[in-house]
Amino acid sequence: MDLFSPDEQEYSAGKKSAAPLAERMRPGTLEGFVGQENLAGPEGVLRKQLHNETIGSMVFWGPPGCGKTTLARILARESNADFYQISAVTAGVKDVKNIIRTAEYNLNSLNKKTILFIDEIHRFNKAQQDVLLRSVEEGTIILIGATTENPSFEVIAPLLSRCRIYKLSPLTDNELSIILSRALSEDEPLNNLHPVIDKEVEAALIALSGSDARIMLNACEAAIHLVKPDADGKRKISVKDIEHVLQRKTLLYDKKGEYHYDIISAFIKSLRGSDPDAAAYWLVRMLESGEDPKFIARRMIILASEDIGNADPAALPLATAAFTAVTYVGMPEAQIILMHAALYLASTAKSNSVIRTIAAVHKELKERPDAAVPLHLRNAPTGYMASEGYGKGYKYPHDYPENFTAQDYLPKEFKDKIFYYPGESGIEKKIKERLNRLWSKRNKKFPDKNNDI
Repeated sequence: MDLFSPDEQEYSAGKKSAAPLAERMRPGTLEGFVGQENLAGPEGVLRKQLHNETIGSMVFWGPPGCGKTTLARILARESNADFYQISAVTAGVKDVKNIIRTAEYNLNSLNKKTILFIDEIHRFNKAQQDVLLRSVEEGTIILIGATTENPSFEVIAPLLSRCRIYKLSPLTDNELSIILSRALSEDEPLNNLHPVIDKEVEAALIALSGSDARIMLNACEAAIHLVKPDADGKRKISVKDIEHVLQRKTLLYDKKGEYHYDIISAFIKSLRGSDPDAAAYWLVRMLESGEDPKFIARRMIILASEDIGNADPAALPLATAAFTAVTYVGMPEAQIILMHAALYLASTAKSNSVIRTIAAVHKELKERPDAAVPLHLRNAPTGYMASEGYGKGYKYPHDYPENFTAQDYLPKEFKDKIFYYPGESGIEKKIKERLNRLWSKRNKKFPDKNNDI
């Protein structure tokens, strides 16, 4: 358990130089904090709360290395609160109760606030979280929880209702670049090693960090220590040095550039083309390059309707469930769920009849946008409307065999128009057979070819 007050956080010169680079570069004020502008920026909600002295209990939800712990420490320091940090992995109920007793003394005897920061709060079980309820409710402690998981699933509702939830975003490449540049220019122990890092190496560091500033900074420091100085005392870092430290190769992939769209395009086309092997390759390549798993899952939801549709109605709920599961578990386990969904979507029957139907209706609407609703399909909420023929002659399908009876549902201008052409694959083949059989009663059949769309 790590218990300390803001005054006790200051390192001696020796201890500070021995700490990892990411710890040495941890900012102590909001002015030095990089990222999360909506929270820590000039108009950020946390900055306003500090100014108004209205800091309350909260949960920070975000990926590793995005600033959750740093923000908690800054809030404690700038609000002059006593600060205690524990990890839900190692701490128990006894630890929490000891801190609560100290917080009660601080509040009643010293009129001082106490902030309890619980890292990985999602790992606390219900009983452990219950211990916090009264103290949070009464304001004895200000709880700041940090989690990489969706707190709606992992934090009990009574505790969640007493906290604000702030979602932190992954750090952008530009923000990571600012943090790295600051470390290279301001950290004395690092400067004493005279590192040389060019733009290519910086790009590799950022790409391989997975938007995690801690990983980036500590990998940078490790690579610098591994490289021997040249005759001038300089330590020139290469991409291979970074790859060696992180045990990963730099893949050609830009999450915001052309390759981002090229690879997701290759992935989707592999799914559409029923090639599970290619789909698996492009999926892993995206994930290894740091692509957002939820972005991939969203694209698979679209594909499930656009390229599969009623050929396999199970595809859409499966893709939607995959998105929910990815949100729930996060990486690295999310890759298992994404692969599960991708292999199914790539292997199942295909049909593009959904988007063909949309296109066919749009085409007709451009030419005749205001076709009248047939009288027998109109609602008749008043006697006058009924006297005008609204709803007259409508046949309730469930009163007839097979829950079907021949009547027109389209405006008269489109009476014999077919918009939906079921395909020949999977469930849609059975749909086509059923509709052909029913529609024969009103002389409406599908043509053999769909060339008129």
